[in-house]
Amino acid sequence: MKNMDMKTQETIEYYKARNEKLEIEKEALEAKLKWYEEQFRLSQQRRFGSSSEKTNSDQLSLFNEAEATANPDDEPTIETITYTRKKKRNRRDEKLENLPTETVEYRLPAEEQVCSCCAGPLHEMSTQVRREIEVIPAQVKVKKHVQYVYSCRHCERHEIETPIVTAKMPAPVFPGSLASPSSMAYTMTQKYVESMPLYRQEKHLERFGIFISRQTLSNWILYGADTWLSPVYDQMRNHLLNQDILHADETTLQVLSEPDRRATSKSFMWLYRTGRMGPPIVLYDYQRTRASKHPLRFLEGFRGYLHVDGYAGYNGIPDVSLVGCWAHARRKFTEALQALPESAKTTHVKAKEGLAFCNQLFSIERDLKDVSPEERYKKRLERSQPVLEAFLAWLHEQAPRVLPKSALGQAIKYCRNQWDRLVAFLEDGRLEIDNNRAERSIKPFVIGRKNWLFSNTIKGAKSSAIIYSIVETAKENGLNPFNYLKYLFEQLPNINLTDKEKLDQLLPWSTTIPEECRVPNKAK
Repeated sequence: MKNMDMKTQETIEYYKARNEKLEIEKEALEAKLKWYEEQFRLSQQRRFGSSSEKTNSDQLSLFNEAEATANPDDEPTIETITYTRKKKRNRRDEKLENLPTETVEYRLPAEEQVCSCCAGPLHEMSTQVRREIEVIPAQVKVKKHVQYVYSCRHCERHEIETPIVTAKMPAPVFPGSLASPSSMAYTMTQKYVESMPLYRQEKHLERFGIFISRQTLSNWILYGADTWLSPVYDQMRNHLLNQDILHADETTLQVLSEPDRRATSKSFMWLYRTGRMGPPIVLYDYQRTRASKHPLRFLEGFRGYLHVDGYAGYNGIPDVSLVGCWAHARRKFTEALQALPESAKTTHVKAKEGLAFCNQLFSIERDLKDVSPEERYKKRLERSQPVLEAFLAWLHEQAPRVLPKSALGQAIKYCRNQWDRLVAFLEDGRLEIDNNRAERSIKPFVIGRKNWLFSNTIKGAKSSAIIYSIVETAKENGLNPFNYLKYLFEQLPNINLTDKEKLDQLLPWSTTIPEECRVPNKAK
């Protein structure tokens, strides 16, 4: 009987232990299932949903309920002010005001300026104006340079030596080639601004009646970048490193012919640019990997603040303080909301609270957009710092309550791990709350990559980095990329490239850049 009781007890303990084990496995499987469901919903959102990160304005009311619910109509009226609104200019006229204008007048012939009623002479009573945009397609022509050589008839007949004088002629942009400053600039602009691959440019030129292979066009690009634009790029980098606030980002690139690597291997295009202060400078840097040694090498000599995302590759750069990106933090909470099932979106969820903290910080930044850096620094301490302190307390409170691998758990983990970087923007009023400036600057490369897909060689990838740097910096400084490149290819072959002062006069922000290189001011 005693043995029976012991066996029964062992059986009970066995099933209890097994039940506990199954419960743990069940919880783990449920957590994994929820994670897969979240990933599926996020995948559907990225594929079919809106890419905008704008959120419902109601989510901001967590912190500014008093301001949001106040009704100024309940206040007594003290004074009524009336004014006459000035009629706005025609927006169509504003769009056209910076374009050159050709006027075509239509008048009655003199013999027809007779009244049909009394046969008296007609006078000009008024005019009717119609505006149209005239498009002049690109044209291709041959430009023949004829250089005259002079000598002396007297010396030819009587002297032993005959002096020869040659008329001055600009140096060619590519000796022994058909390339001109304009054709080289046009080829680069079509590829790196308009994202038109060389094979399409080849067909495009054929329709103008000129047959130039894509290999020849590629040679123009490589020669122009390596010979003429490279010194400009190096001088721009010198100016970049003298700033004390920069932004950085990176994206993938496929290079087919890299030594000891498969054609499908991923290379990287790094981006470095200036912040809101100083001249706009945008530089790309091609590297084979995403290793931390690359920003360490490129930023050698730089001291100051560097805006980055959460990538650890920027850690350890000497004399550099990293500034985190609140756009990335907010994106994590947005994804956490998007990962929720439809039934949960109508309920009060913690992801909305986290998103509301982020939105409140961005709302403060919008209010401080036009103030001085000193005023922005003070107001951030008054308004943003309390929000940050409340958010940090909320993160510590929520961390043990959510699944670490869930979308919300990842959002909370990101903010906690990046906290020192995320609060660094409080240290200086010139700093920005996000790294969107770098993301916007790297976007033209990402768009271009969708068209030309890959680079064939390392040399081509490096040339692309140089040309993108020149054209994007030109755009940031209000220059027309084609006109600016054409101007560079006209000037650079005729100056000493080691003369830093001469190069400074050719940089995109130089006041000596001709007016024809600039884009006319846009109508406000």
